[in-house]
Amino acid sequence: MKNHKIDWEITIIPAFAIFSLAGLFFVYPRESNRVLGQIREILGDILGSYYLLIGVGIFSISLFLAFSKYGNIVLGKQDECPQYSFWTWGAMMFTCGLAADILFYSFSEWILYATDPHIAELGPIQDWAGVFSLFHWGFIPWAFYLVLATAFGFMLHVRNHNRQKFSEACRPLLGNMVDGWIGKFIDLFAVFALLAGTATTFSVATPLMSAIIETLTGIYIPRIELTIGIIIITCIVYTYSLIHGIRGISYLSNSCMYLFFGLLVFVWALGGESQYIIETGLQSFGMMMNHFIELATYTDPLRTSHFPQNWTIYYWSYWMVWSIASPFFIGKISRGRTIRQLILGGYVFGVGSTCISFIVLGNYSMGLQMAGKMDFVTLYQSGSDIYDIIIVMVNTMPFSTIIFAWLIVTMIAFYATSFDSIALVASCYSYRMLANGEYPSRKIEFIWCILLIILPIALLFSESSMANIQSVSIIAAFPLGIIMAIIVISFMRDARGFFYKEKAKHI
Repeated sequence: MKNHKIDWEITIIPAFAIFSLAGLFFVYPRESNRVLGQIREILGDILGSYYLLIGVGIFSISLFLAFSKYGNIVLGKQDECPQYSFWTWGAMMFTCGLAADILFYSFSEWILYATDPHIAELGPIQDWAGVFSLFHWGFIPWAFYLVLATAFGFMLHVRNHNRQKFSEACRPLLGNMVDGWIGKFIDLFAVFALLAGTATTFSVATPLMSAIIETLTGIYIPRIELTIGIIIITCIVYTYSLIHGIRGISYLSNSCMYLFFGLLVFVWALGGESQYIIETGLQSFGMMMNHFIELATYTDPLRTSHFPQNWTIYYWSYWMVWSIASPFFIGKISRGRTIRQLILGGYVFGVGSTCISFIVLGNYSMGLQMAGKMDFVTLYQSGSDIYDIIIVMVNTMPFSTIIFAWLIVTMIAFYATSFDSIALVASCYSYRMLANGEYPSRKIEFIWCILLIILPIALLFSESSMANIQSVSIIAAFPLGIIMAIIVISFMRDARGFFYKEKAKHI
């Protein structure tokens, strides 16, 4: 790869910004956290409806694309077959879009909701604690991925553009403006938002891995230092996978899926709560679907609980910042699939796998709570660390030592499969021109593999609270929503022109 093809501004400026931000978190932790909280209050509270409207809008567009005439457009030549089998394609899509935080939240999220005042407003924990997990990890979040993946896949495989950047997807609407400062701003911000999203992910779930290692070894190591060690090891794994290209990513994705579903089957079959898991899961999914519009538009205008501000808005922001890289990768691997296959297949594989995780792992421990065998809610309310509560949950399972080892290997695999695809997409951003099928140099890939772990390490050193870690995503997602709207409008305009041109050929 020629050095003159490298876009050093896109590579160096975000890197400098991340190092500077990491330095501020490290040197001024309290002040940094206070500023984050103030900005979050403005964006997530006062302007929170903005995020909810984006979620409803993107989900509605996904249904339109899937069931309209545009659903028949093939991402590639119109007589082309899919590049990957459904399982391999689905495995790469699922694992690139969800890191190890799915396992952390699958175990614990119902407890966080059970102690929220909004649940008491709605009804019993049994009826509502499991509903919000399926909603916050379900159709609207995956719509962010799938609609943008459709736009990027169309750009790469139908229009064959050789600039693999966010701004290029805006060209049908903005025209040559994407070659100027507007396009540069879009790409710079996209890369920065990507790094912010990965920081949130690493900062949320890696402490659980530290707690598991302490449990397995019986050796106490300060959790921050141990967590940083885990981040570095994970970085080594996904860097090794990335240098082997799509083949390495595909192999790791398949391995991750077998580990993931094997863990779920083990917990369901041997945990002793199989009937409760299925029945409560079906009920929660039904209630989520029945109340879907209500959940998607709930703003808590009187602020009786701040539930949407604390949770729904955070989650939409979290998925939006992850939509910088994951949809690009999904679009890249979806060559030969129709728009309808991408969106509906993505919902089946993505939403289906995600819901199964929350139903099995979440309802296992909630079943123990409801039967009076354990009281996880009281443990949490008394001040116990949520990571330590998950350790207690796993210890109630048969062969808990095996589960702990299985869990940490699966978490590392999830992180590796997510971050190797993210690093690949980020590396593509570093080039002014990069033809479809052409890949970045290993040096650039290595640089991005390192950059992805800088900010999460700084957040750990600053001992940021969960709320402040969430704030990073909420802040980054606000301008990103405008960029996403431009991309969607651009794609709709471009797809409409392509559809009628193809239709005219057959008249």
